[in-house]
Amino acid sequence: MTGLPDAPRAAGTRARLLEAAVTAFAEKGFHGTTTRDIAAAAGMSPAALYVHHKSKEELLHLISREGHEDVLRLVREAIAATDDPVDTLRRVVREFAAHHARGHVRARVVNYELPALAPTHLAEIRALRRQIEDQIRRLVARGVETGEFEVRDPRIAAAALLSLGIDLARWYRDGGRWTPDEIGEEYAAIALRIVSARRRGGSSETPLDVDPRLGRP
Repeated sequence: MTGLPDAPRAAGTRARLLEAAVTAFAEKGFHGTTTRDIAAAAGMSPAALYVHHKSKEELLHLISREGHEDVLRLVREAIAATDDPVDTLRRVVREFAAHHARGHVRARVVNYELPALAPTHLAEIRALRRQIEDQIRRLVARGVETGEFEVRDPRIAAAALLSLGIDLARWYRDGGRWTPDEIGEEYAAIALRIVSARRRGGSSETPLDVDPRLGRP
């Protein structure tokens, strides 16, 4: 007998269906997409989809869970890389924004099709989103405690910082004016302004140096 073993072949088929679902949901929205659309994009018959996935909603749940778990891991790794709040925030926002730009099609589905999830699945995804938000909120609060940041409410600041990256999925397109890395660098500079990051050893009224292309506040 030749060919892939059953388990790897099945895993490859499920992955192909997930990618097809991402494309279809991004183009037509969850409710505008049929299982036939997904199967056709994956080069399969409609019946084949149900061999590997229970429903269209299950596909959306898997896409959403994987996307949020990837982001949570990215944020945790960036935070663990350095103890300095300024350097950490710069790193987190740069990587968070670049990640959403590179994967803008998937990010659009992950962040904007959540209302279509079943209640139990939506609760699971919301728990992951709270973990991501808590990581950023604690980082901002730490910067406030050490005197590096000046914000009145770390929770509001965290929501603003996360919105920078998430909203990229609405408008970013491949081949546009900016690359994902350029977006990441610029957004990192903007993030430092949001929290009023300060120069070390300087006046509390002196803003941190950022990319001059952004101008001055």
